[in-house]
Amino acid sequence: KKKGYRFSVDAPLLADFIQTKHTDEILELGAGNGIVSLLLSIKPFKHITAVEIQESLADIARRNVKLNKLEEKVSIVREDLRQYQPGKKFDVVFSNPPYLKKGEGHLSSSEEKSIAKHELKCNIFDILKKTGELLKSEGKAYFVFLVKRKEDFLQAVERNQLKVKYIRFVSPRQDSPANFFLIECDFSSKKDVILPPFILYDDEGNYTLEAEKIFKGRVQA
Repeated sequence: KKKGYRFSVDAPLLADFIQTKHTDEILELGAGNGIVSLLLSIKPFKHITAVEIQESLADIARRNVKLNKLEEKVSIVREDLRQYQPGKKFDVVFSNPPYLKKGEGHLSSSEEKSIAKHELKCNIFDILKKTGELLKSEGKAYFVFLVKRKEDFLQAVERNQLKVKYIRFVSPRQDSPANFFLIECDFSSKKDVILPPFILYDDEGNYTLEAEKIFKGRVQA
């Protein structure tokens, strides 16, 4: 699909950042084509439930799950995450949410892209609200989000009684300002820890060793 939904560097970076155990029941809010859950499949976990509102993307996600032979480990649920009521809580919740506020920036001619990039169907407050509802008391939540909207994100965290545990800023180059960040939240951390920044490119314009290692994905999508 040349005009449809794509994933970029944020998906593999988020998948790499998420920490899991083999007993974890995991929830993805806003799965898109399922790429983060697919990338996460190399890590230990019991099961991933991935919720996606767009029927077209949920269908692609299901096909991607089947293509990678993960039907018994990853389930795609076509539903509005704001209404999602699974009747249980999760050890890990994660999301690569829409970054841009409604009315901000140029809307793509592709509805899939527009909904994935802009807060048309849900916003960061909706996502953190659902995270607060469905995360176990000892659970962990992981997100990737724009630096320019960090204050919105932190407001949403506080509003839902979550705490920031770790934050890692991602910069294109060593001397460039960060454009987005990776963040781990829980209910009990007393103080947030800022991890060393993640640098995507070296001085020659090649991926850094850390980036190269992460982007050698083994899933098909």
